[in-house]
Amino acid sequence: MASTPVREQQTIRFGEGYELDLRPRRLRRGSRVVKLERIPLEILVLLVECKDEIVTRDKIVSRVWGKGVFLDTDNSIRGAVRKLRQALKDDVDSPRFIQTVTGQGYRFIAPIALPEEENRTDTHSPEALIVPTNGQKLASEPKGSLQTRRLSLVEEGHDRTAAKLPVAEVGPETSQGHRNWLTRRWLLVGAVSSLVLVAATAYILARSSSAHAKAPKISSLAVLPLKNLSGDPAQEYFADGMTEELIGRLSMIRGLRVISRTSAMQFKDTKLSAPEIAKTLGVDALVEGSVIRQGNRIRVHAQLIRASTDEHFWSEEYDRDLSDVLALQSDVAQAIADKVEVDVSRPERSRLVAARQVSPEVYESYLKGRFAKGNSRAEIEKRVTYFEEAIRKDPTFALAYLGLASAQASLGTIFVGAPPDDARQKVISAARKALELDPDLAEAHARLAFVYQQRWQWHDAEAEYKRALELNPSDAAAHSGFSAWLMLQGRMDEALAWSRRARELDPLGQAGIDIGWILFHARRYEEAIRELRSELAVHPDIAFVRSVLGLALIGNGQSEEAIPLLEEAASMTDRSPGSIEYLATAYAHAGHRAEAFRLINELKRREQTNYVPPGAFVIPFLALGDYDQAFVWFERAYQEKSNILMFLKVNPFFDPVRGDPRFQDLVRRVGLN
Repeated sequence: MASTPVREQQTIRFGEGYELDLRPRRLRRGSRVVKLERIPLEILVLLVECKDEIVTRDKIVSRVWGKGVFLDTDNSIRGAVRKLRQALKDDVDSPRFIQTVTGQGYRFIAPIALPEEENRTDTHSPEALIVPTNGQKLASEPKGSLQTRRLSLVEEGHDRTAAKLPVAEVGPETSQGHRNWLTRRWLLVGAVSSLVLVAATAYILARSSSAHAKAPKISSLAVLPLKNLSGDPAQEYFADGMTEELIGRLSMIRGLRVISRTSAMQFKDTKLSAPEIAKTLGVDALVEGSVIRQGNRIRVHAQLIRASTDEHFWSEEYDRDLSDVLALQSDVAQAIADKVEVDVSRPERSRLVAARQVSPEVYESYLKGRFAKGNSRAEIEKRVTYFEEAIRKDPTFALAYLGLASAQASLGTIFVGAPPDDARQKVISAARKALELDPDLAEAHARLAFVYQQRWQWHDAEAEYKRALELNPSDAAAHSGFSAWLMLQGRMDEALAWSRRARELDPLGQAGIDIGWILFHARRYEEAIRELRSELAVHPDIAFVRSVLGLALIGNGQSEEAIPLLEEAASMTDRSPGSIEYLATAYAHAGHRAEAFRLINELKRREQTNYVPPGAFVIPFLALGDYDQAFVWFERAYQEKSNILMFLKVNPFFDPVRGDPRFQDLVRRVGLN
């Protein structure tokens, strides 16, 4: 008779004592119910129903979630199968239950037993081994055959001597002795079974322990850009914001090296495998996931991948109200920190869990400012508007003040051309307000440090940089900032060490440009040129790379080569004052004095209607050999604390006047003597 199909059974048995109850849905092992969430359990039922068949991901989605559901299927299925394997103590490399068929799906490979099949084949039950006593008959034996039949127990493995006794010779004592013998036999079988079970358990635990011991320690990771699965491309900034905040929280842990957002974002929509990405970034693990925003609800799926094996060893989904988005980020970061088993100090833990509610409207304005594109003055001012909008809606939201401080700092540079002191006052005000609301905002401390540096408050700047690095040991920007501070003090070797550490944290970012910048000021021009040419190949759209490479070429006596690069940089920045300054310097050093004066006059004309930093005139006049004019502009730059004066101690273009008393007095007044 054909067996009953699997899907019609109430209970299915497989493996070492597992029982899958279909109604109600439940997985048991012996008397213990195995804890398993709904989705992994539904996938197990489907796999068992289709035993030895490949179950595609599409079939899983259709069965478990239904058609037309919008979710990150690959991540959700992988996470559910991983939980299922954990429950079954299955090994992805040597599976006993669930086999992954690469590129297709999954297959259930363990033998299964249906209850009625077990009943039909149960020929070794204790009842079947009952031996008849004197005068009794075996139910299936023909009449009169008992006295001449030898016991068939030999086939069951019993003692051969006992088996050869004719039934007629088995009296009451022999019968009682045989029953005692059977009892002892079953006790022996039970004892052996127990020993086998203990040995098997010890083997499994030892194997698990060995596998765990072999797993390399995770001391570095990267958070890959979370996928926007909201169905609305305009929500891309929301997924980017979640990625950045998660990176920021994990970066607080001193024992964990976390790759910066700049490098991680290079792998948005990448086709590279997890091991390939991890090798590029030099990390032990990756975090990947997705974000779905629907109205004021947000669902985040996140998972951890071990780089060496491509193993997904943690996965979780979070579904929250958007007002709890900061708490959600905190929960994800804590879960990851616990899973990678990194040591987290008590202060770090308290910063990890810190979170507050924020209204969706406020958070949205903040994110729009944070991820607005472009670096022109108009585009930066648009960012300022978004942050001010968030602050109007919620004056207690610290991150909005931090964003405002960053935007104001961008305005006060020589490449944008806003009056620096006005911008700096706004930066200080916004950063201090952010720290008043949240004293542990590392980025706010770093922002204050840079402004103090611009205002020649050297000791205050150093203290703020160190506080930022204490709060966020993986902050690449803070490393770069502190390396610049060291460079300005003339501590070049230390500056290079900190800058190279920044590159480890941001291997695909702009740390190489900072290294080239330091090498230029250290007069190591050949090294600077090599470094910056490499950076130009990676970042051809960043004007500052061309600018610094142009300066290094000038320092190395290759001014003619520098001119085309600096022309391109000027074009890329809408002929900003800083780009014209560097181009005029290149023409002057190349002996094209007329071109250099033409550019200086261009800046003077623009000065009549727009702000032009006085520092933009200093280096061109020094290059032309007009030192008196250079000191006129030096003095004007001093009056407004121009950024160029931070470089008095180290800039190679100031070397011709270092012996001039006017220059030495300037160095003293700036506090760099």
